[in-house]
Amino acid sequence: MSTLIILVVLLLLVIPPAAGLPGVPALLSLGLQLLCSLPRTRRLRGWWLVAGQAALFAWMGPVPFGGPSAFFAASVLLVARGPLRWVLFGGVTAAAGVVNLGSDAYLWVNAVGNTATQGLVVFALTRLSDLRDELHATRAELAARSVAEERERAGHDLDAMLGSTLSRVIGLAAAGRAGEIPPLTRRAAQRVRQRPGPPATHPAGPPPGDLTPRLALPILTVVYLWFPVAAIIVIARAPVPVGLRVAYWGAVVAVVVLQAYHALPRPPGARPRQAAWTLPAQLLLAWLPLLEPDRPYYQLVGWAAAALLIVIPAPRPAWALYAVVVASVPAVLFARSGSASGVPAALVEVVGMSAMFYGLHAVGRLVHQVRESRLALAGLAAARERRRIAQDVHDLIGYSLSAITVKAELATRDPARSGTELAGVVTVARAALADLRAIPGDGEPGLGLRAELASAREVLEAAGAAVEIDADRPPLLPEADALLAVVVREAVTNVLRHSRARHVTIALSARDDLVRLRVDNDGVTGDPAEPGHGVTGDPTEPGQAVSGGPAGPGQDVTGGPAEHGQGVANLTTRLAARGGRLTTASRDRRFRLDVTLPMGPPVVVAEREH
Repeated sequence: MSTLIILVVLLLLVIPPAAGLPGVPALLSLGLQLLCSLPRTRRLRGWWLVAGQAALFAWMGPVPFGGPSAFFAASVLLVARGPLRWVLFGGVTAAAGVVNLGSDAYLWVNAVGNTATQGLVVFALTRLSDLRDELHATRAELAARSVAEERERAGHDLDAMLGSTLSRVIGLAAAGRAGEIPPLTRRAAQRVRQRPGPPATHPAGPPPGDLTPRLALPILTVVYLWFPVAAIIVIARAPVPVGLRVAYWGAVVAVVVLQAYHALPRPPGARPRQAAWTLPAQLLLAWLPLLEPDRPYYQLVGWAAAALLIVIPAPRPAWALYAVVVASVPAVLFARSGSASGVPAALVEVVGMSAMFYGLHAVGRLVHQVRESRLALAGLAAARERRRIAQDVHDLIGYSLSAITVKAELATRDPARSGTELAGVVTVARAALADLRAIPGDGEPGLGLRAELASAREVLEAAGAAVEIDADRPPLLPEADALLAVVVREAVTNVLRHSRARHVTIALSARDDLVRLRVDNDGVTGDPAEPGHGVTGDPTEPGQAVSGGPAGPGQDVTGGPAEHGQGVANLTTRLAARGGRLTTASRDRRFRLDVTLPMGPPVVVAEREH
């Protein structure tokens, strides 16, 4: 769309108002400007194009209607950078005035004004098209930056929320103050189980460029002001009564104001308020001057035709009405004069005006859409990263907090084991701190299935459960090994938090390129869990002893209401991403978690075409 708009505008600008054919210099200037403006050839943009346009400008001599001189001005703006571009642009505009000094005052003003405004239009259309492509190309860059910012923010949040707690736990354990540890870890676990909030909003700035809103607004202001000024000058020169001249001026101002109102930036799909009467009013005010008996003024119809394409959302009706309105100009002119003289020139001018103003709006709208989609992708990437971090915190740190609580309470109740258990608290807390710092990074914390099975036995036995581990130790890819380690962590956390287990069995086996992990425990409290939904239960009061031991499995060692589904849902998502499956079952106060996972990398089988 942007390429077509640029092509149409450039072609219409090079045609003289008298509907003659453009000369050789004008066609060469058009060719150079196409190389400078079209997306596919923008890489050729350079000072050699400016030099070529300067030579053609000198060859052509006086050109009061703009066109090629506007191409020269636009090329300077597109190639030069910084303040130099505006100095050179002013020089080109002044040169257009010097070349046309022999013309009358109106033609001189027209040459200067058209060179400046048409040059700004070509520059704006070209840079808007460039910006659209730049925004599209940098969407991945912004998404990556959003993820990096989210990781940095999460790192600070996690350190403030959990890092300080774990550091304090290490200090309390080293000081032998085991009784102060469980309240800390329970509060920390409640925060771990909270759902992640929305990601931080990201600024909507475009990539570094030279057509920012700060610059685009003055350009549009100059363009919108020049054309009514030129129209007012034309009307002032026309031999019409004063009253009719004043009415014309009023119509010009009204049409321009309504055009600016219709073209204001709005969200996609939003129409201007009161468009049901403002659009017909603009059309009527633009079309009535065609009926003026001496010299019909048809240029305003180009503004109104552009407004049709801007305001009407459905493309087919909009273009159909556009064609009718534009075709009415040559039809009325021919019907009035009975001659085709001047009719093609009027048609070209009306189409050119409408193409410029619709083009500025349409390309700007494309930039807005690409910018919004780019920001949406960045927001999705940040939200996905935030969920990933929250998932890792829940799955990894929740287990560590449960293990610390069990060991600290055992140390409190059994002084003979206090030294051993507090040493274990320090070990687990330090490992949790390492995990916490690794979570916001690119990869997952380094987990291993063998180490997690050993840790599971230690923690569950400390909580008073008999543990049986039957592991075949099949060869696994590192990713599958780490994922099964996460499953073991979550399963043990569930046993600790949602059951009074006295017997826990962990079985690992391999068959038919599938590895199967089963965790089975007794002592499920409350209503049995429905298959596929994780554990349920009625935790007793935190810290209540079971059989004279510490707060054992089933007493929600982390404190607060347990969220049964979040951990299982996290695991289900992780496993599904690697072609695995998780199921749960609860019966006769026993709970079983089954996981199957391909031993090799997941294989995506493409569907055959029939």
